[in-house]
Amino acid sequence: MSRIGKKAVAIPAGVTADLKDNVLSVKGPKGTLTMGVSDQVTCSVEEGAVAIQPINMSKQARSHWGMQRTLVANLVGGVTEGFSKVLELKGVGYRAQIQGKTLKLQLGYSHDVDIAIPEGIEIKAPDNTTIEISGIDKQKVGQIAAEIRRWRKPEPYKGKGIKYRGEFIFRKEGKKK
Repeated sequence: MSRIGKKAVAIPAGVTADLKDNVLSVKGPKGTLTMGVSDQVTCSVEEGAVAIQPINMSKQARSHWGMQRTLVANLVGGVTEGFSKVLELKGVGYRAQIQGKTLKLQLGYSHDVDIAIPEGIEIKAPDNTTIEISGIDKQKVGQIAAEIRRWRKPEPYKGKGIKYRGEFIFRKEGKKK
C-alpha cells in the first residue's frame, strides 16, 4: 500500500483543477500546468482536493499510485509557489552572465559556453558566480540545472566546478609527503 498515494492533494484557494479525458490541468496564480494521468490509476477532483486511487492492486498499479500523486502535488506546488534551484560556480575565471535569452558561461574552456534559456524558465545571475533558476515546472527547472552543471561537475581535489547550493563535495586528500 502506498502511504504517499493514500493522501489526497489539497488544492489551495485561488487554484482550480480540471480533469478531462485523463488529462489533469491545474490553473493558479503563476500559470497553468497539464499532466496526462496514467491508465493504471483513477483520478478524481473533489471539493478542495485531488484523489488518486489504483485501478487494481497489481504491482504496476500500486507503483504508479504514489508517483502520480507526487506529480499532482508538483503541479499544485508549481502554480502556487513555483520551484527554484541555485547553482554556484567555483574556480579561477569561472563566470556566468545573462545576455538576452542566453546564459553565457566561462568555465576554463577555450570558448564560452552559450546555453539557450527555454520557454517557461527564468534564469538570473545576481553575481558572477551564482545562477538562480526558477519556474513553475519542477521537471524543467531540474533538467536545465542538470544540463548547466554537466558542463563542469565539481571535481574532488580542489572542489572546482558547478555545484548546487548546499551540495557537499567529498574532497580527496593529496599526496602524502
